[in-house]
Amino acid sequence: MLSLDLRSLMTFVAVLDEGSVSRAAVRLGVTQSAVSHTLERLRQAFGDPLFVKSGRGIVPTDYAQRTGPHIRQLLDDLRTLPSGPPFEPGTADFTFTIAANDYQRDLLLPGLAHILRKQAPGIRLQVIPAGIPNPDMLRKDACDLIISPHAPETTDIMQRGLMSDRMVVYYDPEHRAAPADLASYLKADHIVLMFAPGERVGFESTLLAKGLERKNTVTVSNFSGLPEFLRGTDMLATAPERMSQHLMRDFAWVPLPFDYKPFTLLMLWHRRHQNDPAHRWVRNQVNSVAATMNGLNRQSINFIHTLHESRRR
Repeated sequence: MLSLDLRSLMTFVAVLDEGSVSRAAVRLGVTQSAVSHTLERLRQAFGDPLFVKSGRGIVPTDYAQRTGPHIRQLLDDLRTLPSGPPFEPGTADFTFTIAANDYQRDLLLPGLAHILRKQAPGIRLQVIPAGIPNPDMLRKDACDLIISPHAPETTDIMQRGLMSDRMVVYYDPEHRAAPADLASYLKADHIVLMFAPGERVGFESTLLAKGLERKNTVTVSNFSGLPEFLRGTDMLATAPERMSQHLMRDFAWVPLPFDYKPFTLLMLWHRRHQNDPAHRWVRNQVNSVAATMNGLNRQSINFIHTLHESRRR
């Protein structure tokens, strides 16, 4: 009797399809050593080498070629098994926890809350701070979903892009002009962000890598602290452009005076929830909110650009 799990059979098919341990590992999102270890278990279970070296690659044995169609059929049959009762948003009753900092929270989650109240009133939304996200938050069920621009380099965390944004420079036009160049940007007093002691945000790390040093006069622990510290001063605050639509709407802004790539807000979740119908439904609603905002965003940003240009003149 063979003692094989589903992942072992999927590994067999991946190596059979790819003709390479390394390419199979990429396809499965695991290490080459994990694939090699699984192949060794398969060889012992089947009593056949399965794959042998040929030049720089590997080729299947006759037994592996004959067995392949049967294993594919078995996997196809397993995929078509019923996954349980269909998910009904209107009768669902659970708490869904999302980790997001105040920028992502205020941008996306009020729209999600509106959908939940209308379509799934039994789903309770809980929002917790994300800081600089750690994949263990998802692994240990501290949250069900993270919204962040930081994608962890790990194969057990899934991701989906929601929307793009870029960092810009905000200032109070009643108390100063826009920084004219890099020198004036670096010379100014800045309000900066640090989620927790020692948690340097990516923008700060980029400045250091570029050898740029600015005057960090005020440090706050979240984006919500920026407006009141900035208002009525000649300081600068560097923050995402989309915040000009809500939290930073009272201020003027200009692009950064140096190259800094736009970033993408991501949804992150653990692989074990990939096919959970309730989780998938909530993720689709978050994606729907982002898609709606993306559709309206160009008109909104053009209006804001015009408003800010007139204020500068």
